[in-house]
Amino acid sequence: MQTEPSLGGDLEDFLAAAPAEVARVVVAVASAATAIAALIRQGPLAGALGAAVGVNSDGDVQKALDLFADKTFEEALRGAGVRALASEERDDVALLDPGGEFLVALDPLDGSSNIDVNVAVASIFGVLDAPAAAGVRQADFLQPGRALRAAGLVVYGPHVSLLFTVGAGAHEATLDPQTGRFRMTRLNLFVPEGRAEFAINASNARHWPAPIRAYIDDCLMGETGPRQHDFNMRWIASMAADAYRVMQRGGVYLYPADARAGFANGRLHCLYEANPIAMLIEQAGGLATDGVNRILDLPFENLHARTPLVFGSTDKVERVKRYFLRGDHNAERSPLFGRRGLLRG
Repeated sequence: MQTEPSLGGDLEDFLAAAPAEVARVVVAVASAATAIAALIRQGPLAGALGAAVGVNSDGDVQKALDLFADKTFEEALRGAGVRALASEERDDVALLDPGGEFLVALDPLDGSSNIDVNVAVASIFGVLDAPAAAGVRQADFLQPGRALRAAGLVVYGPHVSLLFTVGAGAHEATLDPQTGRFRMTRLNLFVPEGRAEFAINASNARHWPAPIRAYIDDCLMGETGPRQHDFNMRWIASMAADAYRVMQRGGVYLYPADARAGFANGRLHCLYEANPIAMLIEQAGGLATDGVNRILDLPFENLHARTPLVFGSTDKVERVKRYFLRGDHNAERSPLFGRRGLLRG
């Protein structure tokens, strides 16, 4: 990246020092995000954006805004050197440009349950090299996360922010509503450590594996527990929006595997959710694991494969790993009243 970039400058200017081909893809993502943000700002004036219009290959309900976002990204990426697109909203890959150099993995709209309640939603993307041979197959997308050339997320909230990396640090650009252009607002992000916050869907607590229950129980015991500190819980129901908060404030996000049918490998998709977020978090000095193993090293077998995901501040993610490895978690104990010394301090 640029050695002395300036805040307030255009995203395109900042990316001038990045590999030109990769920069084109990030700029195309920003262009699509601008159009999506414009529609989201209209809310119900734009129609029933949260209306159910179908079901994707995973059985998830597709909303009108999901499909609009998917189509908008496809159109923007067609002229950006992208050979093919894999999306959460598609059963198979979509060929965009037979001569393209890259593959893009995309969650067009993360957190679509938030659409009708005016809470942040987001988009997630990852960029991989296309194969040397002509054409494209699903197998070409099944590269470990460490092979990503670029990754990022866009959060559509009170302001619209693009967090991205092209492999040399993580940075933020913010959409200027007056010009319709993304301008650089934070450079070389670093996930803060020491923040007493965690994000998890507590409604699933009865299904969690014992190490996760033990970790959360110890956080909930606050000053009187082994952590000797009061914690706050945050949960936006958009993983990418939660990731944005973690990038800003630190803490940890957890979506573990659990005992429910179909959740043995967690809920989040390796290709277009976990891997891009993991790259972004690591480029900002944080960690991302499946509880124990580094996300970016994990193999996966199909476009829609899932993984448990724990990411955030290095100190927090390492602590969760120790809960798994040390095995000091009695699921039958009384979590609200017992005290124990696991990882004290």
